[in-house]
Amino acid sequence: MEIEQDIRLTDKDVDEALMVVTSSKQLQDVKMKFLGKTGRISELMKCMRDVIAEKKREVGQMLNELRVRTEDKFNVLNEKFKKKELEERYASETIDVTMPGKKSESGSFHPNTLVRGELISIFSGMGFEVFEGPEIENDYYNFTALNTPADHPARDMQDTFYLSPELLLRTQTSAGQIRVMENKKPPIKILSPGKVYRSDDDATHSPMFSQMEGLVVDKGITLCDLKGMLDEFAKKVFGDDVKTRLRPSYFPFTEPSVEVDVSCFECGGKGCRLCKGTGWIEVLGAGMVNRRVLEGCDIDPDKYSGFAFGMGIERIAMLKYGINNMKLLFEGDVRFLKQFKD
Repeated sequence: MEIEQDIRLTDKDVDEALMVVTSSKQLQDVKMKFLGKTGRISELMKCMRDVIAEKKREVGQMLNELRVRTEDKFNVLNEKFKKKELEERYASETIDVTMPGKKSESGSFHPNTLVRGELISIFSGMGFEVFEGPEIENDYYNFTALNTPADHPARDMQDTFYLSPELLLRTQTSAGQIRVMENKKPPIKILSPGKVYRSDDDATHSPMFSQMEGLVVDKGITLCDLKGMLDEFAKKVFGDDVKTRLRPSYFPFTEPSVEVDVSCFECGGKGCRLCKGTGWIEVLGAGMVNRRVLEGCDIDPDKYSGFAFGMGIERIAMLKYGINNMKLLFEGDVRFLKQFKD
């Protein structure tokens, strides 16, 4: 009968197909060809309905023996390939402990991060709490409440990025002073670090930079308290021999206002390229909180007084680490950043 010939031919084709199989994946493909739902043996099983009654028992036995024999062949080869592939995997994953190890380089903190952390640590040690305000401010907190009304010439100093007539990217972290004083009554002692934005771009300025603002409000606060605190800050950042001096300046939210210089830590005040021969380096601006600012926050200026100061974190980092171009702090050059590993 034709089906008997097909059974014997299929048995022969299975052997020939298995002779060229070299992997478990190929074995699976061959298995599906013969034993799958649409495989040749399955198709032969369907042909049983056409076999005459006298031959059904004989042909059925032949088909069953073919299926069992084929499955056994596949199982034997499958075990063989699995064992071989497992040995190859173990061989590829073997570690030669005598080989030199691969060096994994550790990362480093950005100089801004180092300086920010150092400043927060210094002022926290003096009792300051950290407050971080929003980077998108409204005009009131960024200017008006800081004694800088719409027609004030000091607005021209800021080169502001406006998002709308009322919203802007804050030009100074001083806006945080107002938010704190509106919601907390004296005594107040806060430090406000964060990013600020101004339309300015050269070797020592960037459209985006980091600033740190400090505010102290209490009874009996004087300029001497500010000077004493700044002396301590300068010694901890630049060295024990560094001195500070205050020069008259102007900021709308402080009166009197001062620029704060430190004696040149490079030449000891003798004059060099870093201090441009003057023996002093400007580091920050400060002053006593303007009475109008206190009044606007419902704090009685006859009862309370305070001082505020603000510094650029990038400027402190450039001075501390001898960086001559602010752009280096924003380029992400790994060769530059590697120099700041602890």
